[in-house]
Amino acid sequence: MVELEHLVASQSKLGEGPVWHPQEQALYWLDILQGRLHRYDSYSHGHVVVELGMVVSAMGIRQNGGMVMATKKGFAFWDPTSGRFDFIDNPDPDESDNVRFNDGKTDRQGRFWAGKMGGSGSNSLFRLDPDCSTHRMENGISTSNGLGWSPDNRLMYFTDSDAKVIYVYDFDPQTGEISRRRDFAHIPDDPREGLPDGLAVDSQGYIWSARWGGWKIVRYAPDGSIDREIPMPVEFPTSCTFGGPDLTDLYITSAWVEVQPGKRGEQPMAGDVFRLKTEVQGLPEPYFMG
Repeated sequence: MVELEHLVASQSKLGEGPVWHPQEQALYWLDILQGRLHRYDSYSHGHVVVELGMVVSAMGIRQNGGMVMATKKGFAFWDPTSGRFDFIDNPDPDESDNVRFNDGKTDRQGRFWAGKMGGSGSNSLFRLDPDCSTHRMENGISTSNGLGWSPDNRLMYFTDSDAKVIYVYDFDPQTGEISRRRDFAHIPDDPREGLPDGLAVDSQGYIWSARWGGWKIVRYAPDGSIDREIPMPVEFPTSCTFGGPDLTDLYITSAWVEVQPGKRGEQPMAGDVFRLKTEVQGLPEPYFMG
């Protein structure tokens, strides 16, 4: 059985990118469009909001302290003490408001991956290595989204939301190369099903995918079949990550940005964070090694 809890009334316009910090036993997430970083302390239950001053869409924990982030101005390191950004690289720079990085995640070898969205719909997925070199890993993506790796580290999952597909690749953990892309799950062309958004992989190799506009989280078996669906009290769940002392808590972010005007009262928790008590463990959050 699973139990869903309304955890933090963060009211994020576009809550995204949840990351569990194992040392701090704290959850971090972003409000992309309002340029805010949120932190929830699982010990004190305190909720802190930091104004970042720019669009930041994804992040990973750095081994050397602070965060690696995907920002509107490219990849950057962020220091929580000073609030300073040290910019690294901005692949495919675009000054328009329509093109930006979207979801991202750190692999177990300490490399940070993030892809772009918007514009012409021909975007790329990039990999930032610990030596701060940037590599284009995939092209022709409309809206880059959820990323994750199988427990044996031989498969990588990557979501293109507008294409309504979660891809799976063969993954070489030593080189970081991906190959042999194929469809893992294709979402039916039905507005009630929503779009695939952020995802998390559990220790059994199952994939938990948030359904933007679909009012639910979907758990997929390793063969791509649907194992279960968890109804949500919000229309736009955005992403999820495992955390908690034993990694059995699934934290889920959400958004209100596309809730129809005049209807936010029908889903007052839109933009908040939820916690799903599960019977399975997630995988530990890797650190960016640079």
